[in-house]
Amino acid sequence: MSMASVSSASFCYSKSRIGGVKPNIAAARPRSLVAVRAEAQAINPEIRKTEEKVVDSVMVAELSKPLTAYCRCWRSGTFPLCDGSHVKHNKATGDNVGPLLLKKQKE
Repeated sequence: MSMASVSSASFCYSKSRIGGVKPNIAAARPRSLVAVRAEAQAINPEIRKTEEKVVDSVMVAELSKPLTAYCRCWRSGTFPLCDGSHVKHNKATGDNVGPLLLKKQKE
């Protein structure tokens, strides 16, 4: 995996008030930008490789929705929730990763 990091920071602080005005400290906070790119490689190297897609379901007694899917491919635009990005990832890499499904138990 490759990672690029670009940082720039500037800081200026004076304890004295200039013209009776307190310096704006919030505006002087350092800013940084970090870019991370995920390489196209399998996430699941050995677990249940004979299955087309690895999906696990867990029954939960107290859950607000009847079904909630959590991402396990790390590609979801709505992470930690699954948005189906594993389908494109699986086609590109030959992987078989799928979501973790939390299902509400029937009362």
